[in-house]
Parts: sequence; structure tokens; C-alpha cells
Amino acid sequence: MSTQPTSEPGVGVIFPSGMLGGGFTAESIKRGIAMGATAIAIDGGSTDSGPYYLGAGVAKTAASAVERDLRILLSAAREAQIPLIVGSCGTAGTDTGVDWVAEIAVRIAAEDRLSFRMARVYSELDPATVIAAIEAGRVRSLPPLGDLDPDTVRSCSHVVALMGHDPIVAALEAGAEVVLAGRATDTSMVAAVALMHGLPAGPTWHAAKTVECGGQCTTNPTAGGVHVRIDGTGFTVTPLSPDAACTPTSVAAHMLYENADPFRLLEPTGTLDTSAATYTAIDERTVRVEGSGFLLSSHPTAKLEGARLGGYETISLVGIRDPHILASLETWLRYLLSVLEDRVRATLDLDPQHYELALQCYGANAVLGPLEDSTGDAREIGLLFKVRAPSQQTATAIARTANPLLLHLPLPGMDHLPSFAFATSPAEIERGPSYEFVLNHVLDLERGTDLFRIDLSEVANA
Repeated sequence: MSTQPTSEPGVGVIFPSGMLGGGFTAESIKRGIAMGATAIAIDGGSTDSGPYYLGAGVAKTAASAVERDLRILLSAAREAQIPLIVGSCGTAGTDTGVDWVAEIAVRIAAEDRLSFRMARVYSELDPATVIAAIEAGRVRSLPPLGDLDPDTVRSCSHVVALMGHDPIVAALEAGAEVVLAGRATDTSMVAAVALMHGLPAGPTWHAAKTVECGGQCTTNPTAGGVHVRIDGTGFTVTPLSPDAACTPTSVAAHMLYENADPFRLLEPTGTLDTSAATYTAIDERTVRVEGSGFLLSSHPTAKLEGARLGGYETISLVGIRDPHILASLETWLRYLLSVLEDRVRATLDLDPQHYELALQCYGANAVLGPLEDSTGDAREIGLLFKVRAPSQQTATAIARTANPLLLHLPLPGMDHLPSFAFATSPAEIERGPSYEFVLNHVLDLERGTDLFRIDLSEVANA
């Protein structure tokens, strides 16, 4: 099998960063254009930061950061006359997220005198659409959840469907030069460019998976993005920054990122198989990959994501260094919860079923919890106290009831009053509405474009 780039026609895609608003240089994009880019693609969102952004329908990235990045990309794409594709706009890919990025793009275009045809690809679903699919037997659960109840769907503030490449291809084929997509797989933007040019699915999806986080497949993940060239037998990936390199190990390792199987990756239209893939260094900075396969499924699917309001949250953060408390930390935590529940019942007339408490001990086991393999007593911990209740007023009242306990509660039998340290004053921090993911299901489709709506418009600035 050849280890050199083929002479077959291919496509080159710049993936400048793991996320729009994450930052990159205009110079890096120019280097990617010079490498022969066919398109620029970038992810605009993720579920990594939890359900709040989907539940509230807001972005985690600052508008100024998104505008800065988008200005660089729009200018470069229009100068080179190549398409720009942004997936999962506004973090969660809601309709408002797509419109938010579109408004920024239109404002930039007016200021910089740019003209282009723009497609907004919407992926947010009406609850009635999902409920009809449930009734038709087209919704399947993913572990650990069971069957999806219509009332759960109705309880969501937002539901989005995770699109694959098909809706993006449809937008590009309709003449879009800038595609702003709702919730999309991290790989869909790159895959759309290659698949619409007739390139094989194996190299396409593997290339897309490799570059989905920009420079993370390089030896210097913070140095910038990458350029990937996909052809008929494989793909070649090169960093945009001269301070980074792609190696066979760095490229192969990315299949392990956010993926339970090191050789297979599920996509809306099938399964990527990299078990026979080979990784060869072309030079000190470039890697060639060949041998990837793709098993097409009988029909496409769309993963459903939904978040609902779980209550209102108030937190307190306290530092504990008392050696007596730390030596019996689990006993003290159980005692704290017991005393607090009694005080809340006595002072606020609330039983535990009317609120939720969580205690996370950073420095002890806050990340792994009971799976933590402790090597000894901690010297100090940061205790994050969280309470969630049906109203912000109730959550804060419970946190204030906990305040003196978080400051001085001794262990039973201690002959002195310990002192702990709050990180803030006031100690109670109101976090507002707290959301929770409640959908982990897939919806069977007839076509990959089902569920998704495309709106085309001309952005003209003569």
C-alpha cells in the first residue's frame, strides 16, 4: 500500500481550532489556504460543559471572542472563494444559537464589505415531532436510559437533533458559501466537504475525527489548528503552526479521545472502522493515514439531546484544614448532612425530599468519588456545598442555614470548635436555574436531511 500522498483529486480542509471563539491567528489560516484548502470548517459547540447551555439556550463563549474568530474566517474564506462551515452554533446548536452567530456574521459582513450566500441549518425540534416519532416506534434509548416518555420530552426547554453530514451537503449544494449549522457531530463539517466531492467514507470520517479538535492531534495542541487533505485512498494531516508537528502516535491517539472504542466510531450514517489503518510519517510534521473503512448502516439516525429545568442552585465553597476533621472526613460529612437536615426541618419546615444536597471534596475525592484510590489523608480540602431547590429563595435559605455548620461544625466528641474558611463573602453564591440532561436516545430517519431545516439568504454589501 502506498505511503505517499496520491495524485488523485482530493479536498483540503482547514480546521483552525477546537471551537469557534477558542482563538487562532490570521497567519495560521493563511498558511492553510496556501496548502490548498477547499474549505474552512470549525465546531461551534459541545455538551462538554454540561446541560445549562442547552437548557438556557445560551452560548458559553463570549460574543467578542466569537466575533474575533469569525471575522478572520469570513475574510479568509471570501478572499479564497471557499466555503466556511460552522457546526453546533451557539454551543448547544439551538435555533437561537444559529441566529446569534448569523447576526454576528451579518454585522461583520457589513463592516468589512463582504458578500456571500448564507445557510442557516436548524436542528431544534418541536416536542410534538419527537412524541410522534416515539409513537411511531422510531426512537430508541441509549444506555443507561430506558424508553423515552412523552412527558419527559414536554419537560425539556430545548431539544436538538444531532445532524450528520447530509444537511450540510444540502446547504452547500444549494449554493451556500457560509453554512451556520445547529447541533452537529464534531466530524460532520469536514465529512460534508469530502463526501460531496465523492471521496470514500472510510478516509473521510477518519480524517474528520482526527481533526475535530484542531491541534489536539499534534504534538503541541495549543499551537493552533491543522490542514487535512483527503483523497481516494487516505488522508494527510499537517499542523498550521510551525511550532507543532503531527506524528503517527499523535494522530492515531485521537481515536481514543471521547471514544470508548479505539478502532470504531459511530456516526449518523454508519460506523468508522480504523482497525486496519496505517499511520506513516511523511516528514517531520506530516502524517499519512490509509486503510480506514466505513460500514454504512441501513438507515441514518439522529441522536437527541434535551435539557430541562431541575431547580435553582446556591453554592458555598469552604476550605478545611483541621487535621481532626480530615482524619475522619466521611464521618464528618455524614454528621454535617444529618445536622443540616434537622435544622432545615426545624427552621424552614422542609423535608429532604423537597431539596437536593451535594458535597464535593476537592483534594479528596471530588472527581472520582468512591472510585478514588486514596494514598493517605489529605492536608486540606475545598468543600463545595451545593443545594438545589424549586426556588432560588429556598435554595439560598438552606445554604444560609448551612453557613454556621460549614464554618465551625465539630465532630461528635471533639472538645474544641474547629474553624474553616469560606472562599467568598457572602458565602452563598446564587447560580440561578440549574438544568439536567434527560434525553439519551436516537431517532431513526429515512433520510439524513429529515428533521433539519435550511434557510438561505443573501448577505450583500457592494
